[in-house]
Amino acid sequence: MTAIPSSAAAIRLQDSPLDPAQAVINQRHPAGEPILFQLDRGQTLRIVDLEGNQAADVIFYSRDDLAEHYSATDTMLAQGGIYLTTGSVLQSNEGRPMLTIVADTCGRHDTLGGACAAESNTVRYALQKKFMHSCRDNYLIALQHADIGLGKRDLVPNINFFMNVPVTDDGQLTFADGVSGPGKYVEMRAEMDLWVLISNCPQLNNPCNAYNPTPIQLLVWDPV
Repeated sequence: MTAIPSSAAAIRLQDSPLDPAQAVINQRHPAGEPILFQLDRGQTLRIVDLEGNQAADVIFYSRDDLAEHYSATDTMLAQGGIYLTTGSVLQSNEGRPMLTIVADTCGRHDTLGGACAAESNTVRYALQKKFMHSCRDNYLIALQHADIGLGKRDLVPNINFFMNVPVTDDGQLTFADGVSGPGKYVEMRAEMDLWVLISNCPQLNNPCNAYNPTPIQLLVWDPV
């Protein structure tokens, strides 16, 4: 397998021409909470980091085949880099495009850090952190309430929008202060009908969100 250089994906900042007043969905999503919703092919989803340095942990699933989901490995291999930005195509485990990032005012998003969980909180921080609320808990709560046929076995490596996870020269992951800021956003066009699963990260131990989970804004536009 060809090695994937960490610096392969250059930051490509791009503003969006879309008007929030024309969005069919425009809602504020609370800090630390999950959400699961449908996104139709051709629709555009914008996730806004309202206060800066929040992490939005996201997984995508095909509505036509729930076994088809976002694949971090296929996405990294297809683009030849580990970070996501304008122009990145998010690939499924079937090697098909799921979404394309069409605008990005943050410039870099993480594909490697994964979602916080009871186990990772224990390993990274301290034994007593095991029972803190986590993104994995959020995912399971949202899927259980939706009852659409997805469960624990369907949780796969996610995207951490707005999260800063530098990779050292020896291949180690580091969790650093965020590179986002208030009002920064990422915008994606759906290339198939999708389920969108988001945990607005509740992490209190990670400097990526300045130890302070904050709300995000979710906007959706129909095709023009």
